[in-house]
Amino acid sequence: MTILKWALIFLVISIIAGIFGFTGISAASADIARILFYIFVVIFIVLLILGLTIFRA
Repeated sequence: MTILKWALIFLVISIIAGIFGFTGISAASADIARILFYIFVVIFIVLLILGLTIFRA
């Protein structure tokens, strides 16, 4: 959950920076948020598969 929280924080920073016209900071924050979200999704899928197969017994 910590990775998802950081992704949401960077998303909010990106939106606020975009509103105030800081496009460079906005783009960088959006990229960081996207990368953190993808890492979260990959970890979630791996743990879901492990939970359904290995740890079922």
